[in-house]
Amino acid sequence: MLPGFERRWITIDNNQILALIGGSGPPLLMLHGDPQTHLCWHHIAPRLVDRFTVVLTDLRGRGESHKPEPGQTPNAFAKRIMAAEQVSVMRQLGFERFALVGHDRGARVARRIALDHPDRVERLCVMDIVPALDLYQSTTSEIAQDYFYFFFLTQPYPQPERLIAGDPEGFQRQILFGLGDKPVPYDADALALYLALSSAPASVSAMCECFRAGYTIDREHDAADREAGRKIRCPTLVLWGEQGVIGRHFDVEAIWNSWCDDARFALMPSGHFIPEEAPDQAYAALNTFLMDEV
Repeated sequence: MLPGFERRWITIDNNQILALIGGSGPPLLMLHGDPQTHLCWHHIAPRLVDRFTVVLTDLRGRGESHKPEPGQTPNAFAKRIMAAEQVSVMRQLGFERFALVGHDRGARVARRIALDHPDRVERLCVMDIVPALDLYQSTTSEIAQDYFYFFFLTQPYPQPERLIAGDPEGFQRQILFGLGDKPVPYDADALALYLALSSAPASVSAMCECFRAGYTIDREHDAADREAGRKIRCPTLVLWGEQGVIGRHFDVEAIWNSWCDDARFALMPSGHFIPEEAPDQAYAALNTFLMDEV
């Protein structure tokens, strides 16, 4: 599904991050969403390798990368910590500056890279998120209903883990298929891999810890940035699905304009899982955006 990509293990602070690397040209890091792996880019990444050196990683806690134990202080899934790890991955690969694309959890990490390491990021694309601070400040009963797991997974360890353990694959299916008005057309092999890897106990704990971080330390970092007037300086492309929760409940353009010096927007004919629901449209928007810098 990713022909021509080389699998490589990158060691950061004695932890292993899986990276797949393909193509040649300016570096481009692509970060996947939840509960997926680097494979979510299989429709898009192969089309970019003739113009970019494309790096696909499994984020910590996901796929085949390392999975920190729950309960660490600070939370090991703070997006600031995850962002620094991805910057280190790119540095080890020889890339000091790079373009950056992220979906879902990967978009949250990508946004934090752009805020904390602005000299590293040439261009940024985020798919179907709003920042943690805006999400929780804007929460209504309708948002809580649609995004129920944002509040379930943040409960203290190990309460959600124990409940999910009764049917971990069923819970992951709910996340993978429950965020839009239409079924997601997953490739069967990709879906089987997502379910197998995300249903393992260590992966479930990692997912819960990542959401706990979003509710706590990530919000604190966002609030400090807002108070300090910190914004994303690089050109930023924001994609969101017209059938998804984000578009129904949030003023996407107003939120991202408040965080970015130069934001551009494209509405996708999809639900939440843009890379697999609308890969052609996402590729077209992304390619035009990235090629402005090449």
